[in-house]
Amino acid sequence: MNCCVIGLQWGDEGKGKVVDILAEHSDIVVRYNGGANAGHTVVVGDSRFALHILPSGSVRPNTICVIANGVFIDPDVLIEGIETLAKKEITLDDRLLISENAHVVLDYHKKEDQLREESLGKNKLGTTIRGIGPCCADKVGRSYAVRMADLRDLEKLKTKLQTIADYKNKIFAALYNAEPISAGRLFKKCKTYADKLMPFTTDTTKFLHKSIADGKSILFEGAQGSLLDLDHGTFPFVTSSNSSSLGMPAGCGVPAKMVDKFLGVAKAYTTRVGAGPFPTEQDNEIGQYIRDKGGEYGTTTGRPRRCGWFDAVAVSYAITVGAIDCVALMHLDTLTGLKEIKLCKAYKIDGQEITFFPANAAKLSQACPIYETVPCWDEDITQVSDFHDLPASAQDFVCRVEEMTGKPVTIIGVGPERNQTIFR
Repeated sequence: MNCCVIGLQWGDEGKGKVVDILAEHSDIVVRYNGGANAGHTVVVGDSRFALHILPSGSVRPNTICVIANGVFIDPDVLIEGIETLAKKEITLDDRLLISENAHVVLDYHKKEDQLREESLGKNKLGTTIRGIGPCCADKVGRSYAVRMADLRDLEKLKTKLQTIADYKNKIFAALYNAEPISAGRLFKKCKTYADKLMPFTTDTTKFLHKSIADGKSILFEGAQGSLLDLDHGTFPFVTSSNSSSLGMPAGCGVPAKMVDKFLGVAKAYTTRVGAGPFPTEQDNEIGQYIRDKGGEYGTTTGRPRRCGWFDAVAVSYAITVGAIDCVALMHLDTLTGLKEIKLCKAYKIDGQEITFFPANAAKLSQACPIYETVPCWDEDITQVSDFHDLPASAQDFVCRVEEMTGKPVTIIGVGPERNQTIFR
């Protein structure tokens, strides 16, 4: 069976753990969007893996890992990820495939990202400064884009990098009075990238379609979350790719109808990193309790995440837009010990009650959440493996999430490790 795992909130939902678990029964895991701005965490015993570009199936020694065309590849981060796994005796030599059509994030992209954010002052978007936005802009602009396939012809790339450096330096000088970039230094780094990454680079679209024809089981791993989708999220406070399930076909060349199941991942509460509207945010002791208990600090940036109550309006929207079949509800254990739990069932905007998420930052910023309050529990649930062994109030909370979103919760996370998972 082919399955696609998608975040239903603003990212950081626990997709890494879900993908790692499902990868045990998959032949291939495909990362198809985002870049080093997305970090997926996998915990195996005493080892914690923070994966930024590599698929979360990388820690499974028999799983083939594909980085598809929709991923923005920072070669420094990718090489570091490969070498980090190798130090833990996890090799990718014969099971990693990188799309020749994936775009490459270079130093000037990260520099441009930082300069642009600094110039915005109080109006900054809160990007991770990983260069994804500028790289995406070059992708759309085409003339100054670099793809993995370009690393095959270094002489041609050398000329291209000089053209790019001349163009970028004019922008950096005129807009930001910044120091110029060196085409020679860029080329030297690209030679290193070619030596280390070209052995993995191939036509991944061709590989995936052949694998489907051969009856292989493929797991598609989405990065970030549906509410950060460039076209369907809270624009402009979004990422630079389609991070809902709508981005899967374009990101890897496999039609959605070839996927048997779309599994959405959500936390039992809500978090967000960076700027943007967040109706259920709790900028108080409750938010801090959730942050501390759930370890809500960015995998990529280390920034403290904004925390708030579960938002059924937002999650239901992501489910609708993404044609999600079922839900994995993660971090249920984080809520343990609260006096009560609130779930947002609707918004009030301009005096009207609405239940369909307005994916418009200006309108969403006016939303006043309408809550339903349910009891919490004090019992430690981190070792529970059967749904019916959960405290009654925890079971009721999960069932209420199902009722509000209209989809079954088939996986429940009660801790970071693989075995701290309930399957229904």
